[in-house]
Amino acid sequence: MTANAAAPPPRAQLIHIETDRRLGHEWDEWDGRPLPRGGDFSAPPGLFFRFAALTLGLGMAAGAAVLFLLAPRLGSVWLLLPRALWPALGAVAAASWLWFGVLILSFYGGAVWLPERSLERGPYLALMNLTSQVARAFGKRDWVEHAAIDVYNALVERRGRTVGKGELLVLIPRCLSKQALDGVLAIAGRYEVPVFVATRGQLARRVIRERRPRAVVAVACERDMMTGLRDVAGRLPVLGLTMRLPNGPCRDAMLDLDVMERWVKTWVGA
Repeated sequence: MTANAAAPPPRAQLIHIETDRRLGHEWDEWDGRPLPRGGDFSAPPGLFFRFAALTLGLGMAAGAAVLFLLAPRLGSVWLLLPRALWPALGAVAAASWLWFGVLILSFYGGAVWLPERSLERGPYLALMNLTSQVARAFGKRDWVEHAAIDVYNALVERRGRTVGKGELLVLIPRCLSKQALDGVLAIAGRYEVPVFVATRGQLARRVIRERRPRAVVAVACERDMMTGLRDVAGRLPVLGLTMRLPNGPCRDAMLDLDVMERWVKTWVGA
């Protein structure tokens, strides 16, 4: 090798971790058939908002039904109790729909109208998971989850948060294709960000606890991402990049490396 030969581009160190939940367990019922659209579950945000509205409506209807059925027993405890609970239920319903309207305005309007603890890192996480359960009953789980994650990411990005290079972690699953893995390591190497492979577990809660990052870029399929966001996003900001699954779940997954580089570059202020 000549002295003036170009040095190879930097690559991030790859660190494997073991945690307490088998990654990919959400696909245990997969029958081995090819996934729809080659494992690409991209969907417009409006799909999530429609199912979220249905979820809110069903929840309020269930609350009203329970109150109606329990009213005689509640009245035996205190005669005025049912009459007091109906206005309370109405107030909760009105507040929920008002919050939902602010969520839609924050997404489509381009300005975030509530603090993150009152929006994407708070009630939104609960709504996202409940909506996933409703979508499952209609056979739309993966598409609705993809749309929900896109909405969540858009809200997180609009916060304009930046962190130091040593304060950001990149978490990836073991099922990436070699091309995708090489791309992730090259990006992380350019910005000096560590990469962790979660061979088992809920998006590496242990490494988050030990390294105490201020932000995370996580890669997973829609199903595992939903679980990971529920576990982690309430405690620190996360951007979640979903994958394409051309060969089925947990094998040779692909991802949008341009989006990952944009997120990493923006967060470390490079």
